[in-house]
Amino acid sequence: MRIGLDFDNTIVSYDALFHKIACERAPLPLDIPKNKVAVRDWFRNAGREDTWTELQGYVYGARMDEAVAYPGAIEFMRSAARAGHILGIVSHKTKHPFLGPKYDLHAAAREWVEKHLIEEGKALIPPERVYFELTKEEKLSRIAQFHCDVFVDDLPEILMAPRFPANTRPILFDPENNHAATFPSPDAVVLSWDELAVRLSG
Repeated sequence: MRIGLDFDNTIVSYDALFHKIACERAPLPLDIPKNKVAVRDWFRNAGREDTWTELQGYVYGARMDEAVAYPGAIEFMRSAARAGHILGIVSHKTKHPFLGPKYDLHAAAREWVEKHLIEEGKALIPPERVYFELTKEEKLSRIAQFHCDVFVDDLPEILMAPRFPANTRPILFDPENNHAATFPSPDAVVLSWDELAVRLSG
């Protein structure tokens, strides 16, 4: 099986890191939960959209190495690799932040993959199967070119896009259960990587 995986907010969780860095850079109220969306909403509600935009570049660039994988993500990839499945990462992100220092966001993400997604010193996903595209349209094209049997993403708009390959099974990674009620295929929604492993083994 060829399994395609999104990167940001699918493999990598930024909740704790965004909260930590926001506390370093702003007087974040104590009642704001350790959740990326909650931190984003606080900045937006405070009229500080530019600060939030620059914070994203800083997190995805200078502090990327501090991000962690979602529970079960690396274990899933190790098990899938041992079982002979072909794994690939297909994501989209800008090359540089919209505001602030011009960190190379693609390089930072690749360094994270090389450091964290390993099994006995070997890459779980070789560099030639790691794709960071600049736009959603390019991401959809890459999913098709990779001939994914399955593609896992946290964005419903990717999985529901008209150009999403008809022969690829979409699976929505939705750990906070935000989209299950509105996603066209509720049975294609998983709340955790452990649930994904069970779904694909069935």
